Amino acid sequence: MSITRLLIPLSLALLSACATQSGRNVTVEKLSQCPVRLNNGQNLILSLPSNPTTGYRWAIQDSAGGVLKGLGPEVYRNPEDAGIVGAAGVSTWRFQAFNAGTGRLRLTYQQPWAPEVPPVETFDCAIAVN
Repeated sequence: MSITRLLIPLSLALLSACATQSGRNVTVEKLSQCPVRLNNGQNLILSLPSNPTTGYRWAIQDSAGGVLKGLGPEVYRNPEDAGIVGAAGVSTWRFQAFNAGTGRLRLTYQQPWAPEVPPVETFDCAIAVN
């Protein structure tokens, strides 16, 4: 078998692997992107505007635990170009779909020391995993 005949199937296999990898992450940044459909093994990256300097934090109320598993804690990122102390940033969570079914990913934005006060904002997203 010639080298060319070996390289063509190998190249096609590598290209298909790269194409599959790019669809591995699904990013959600606003409620209008819900509901979300995922395949088993896909990652969900949730990024929401946040400003912890105000005392408000996002708290996960329902993590769609039957279909999603967390891949780490919340990561807060402040835009470097803001140049303003106390400027708003973005909180990001990563999840992986691990089980077929449905669930809800629900977060509330409120001050943790005042749970009796209604949240300023709620993020409630239906999740379906194939």
